[in-house]
Amino acid sequence: MNKKTPAVIILEDKSVWPGLSCGALGEAEGEFVFNTAMTGYQEILTDPSYKNQIVVMSYPLIGNYGIILKDNESERPFLSGFVVGELCRNPSNWEMSETLESFLKRHAIVAIEGVDTRALILHLRNKGSLRGVISTNTADIEPLKKKAKMVSLMVGSALAGEVSCREKYAWNSSGKLHALVYDFGVKRGILRALAQEGFRVTVVPAQTSAQEALALNPDGIVLSNGPGDPEPLKEIIEVTKALIDSGKPLLGICLGHQILALALGGKTYKLKFGHHGSNHPVIDVSSRAVEITSQNHGFAVDAASLPPSVSVTHLSLNDQSCEGFSHKEAPIFSLQYHPEASAGPHDALKYFRNFREMVGRKASRI
Repeated sequence: MNKKTPAVIILEDKSVWPGLSCGALGEAEGEFVFNTAMTGYQEILTDPSYKNQIVVMSYPLIGNYGIILKDNESERPFLSGFVVGELCRNPSNWEMSETLESFLKRHAIVAIEGVDTRALILHLRNKGSLRGVISTNTADIEPLKKKAKMVSLMVGSALAGEVSCREKYAWNSSGKLHALVYDFGVKRGILRALAQEGFRVTVVPAQTSAQEALALNPDGIVLSNGPGDPEPLKEIIEVTKALIDSGKPLLGICLGHQILALALGGKTYKLKFGHHGSNHPVIDVSSRAVEITSQNHGFAVDAASLPPSVSVTHLSLNDQSCEGFSHKEAPIFSLQYHPEASAGPHDALKYFRNFREMVGRKASRI
């Protein structure tokens, strides 16, 4: 049996969490967040919304079905590091192309196992998300304690442009209605869901002007998920204001939901430890129906700050934070969670159909 390399987590509060390397050797730094999903680790690893974050998985055994190429949500992992209780080295799945360990090493993702993840997650719940480092250089941890306190804060981090595509592209070539998607870190599951609803989908970079976007003659516009703090995205917020004024139907998802709120005059704030997982209960305010949702966000919309023209449609049953809103007059609605369910339950897939129906009604009047 190969001898495993020691590794260590150091958090900004100087707490030390020893373990063993199960990915690339070296150091990783970022904001530590925990994810409560039991499956979907590959979708988590390739979700651009985790840029500059280190993900701690609550489920104790990760990697038991390996890596399946078609399940990637982007072209590569964007997270800084990965923490698991135990990494499975003998996965079983007829579709797998490689093991999780091979995937982590191939993409130079520093990862650690053998950590008491239950204790670590309880620590993060009590303290809130903390900055820190993972390192396989464990001979002297004092310098690591200093590095942990120097990691960039997530508040004030404008990251959408760093994970966005550089040029526009067509996701598919057929569809009666044309959906234009702003890529702030879009997951492929969103693009697939739109295509399945009959949209021809065009994806544009985060920095695309409203004039350029509208020149493509979309029937509806989607503001995608993505990483970081929405408030520093001043130019994108101004573009969104122009898109709202255009009268085009708009759907915001996750970061897009927050950007829409800011463009409408609302405010956002940072959550203590965020919502990350595929088992978050959300209530529809009007119908009182409860959905189990897939979520990944560290910031939220301040419901009290929204203008009278906007109605809150969904609330988190965990902390009562705003999970969705709609405009009373304009064809606009948004969701804080991930309706494409990659990975996660399918309770919210219906909102893509709702968007298609809203876009269809608008298009039929033109």
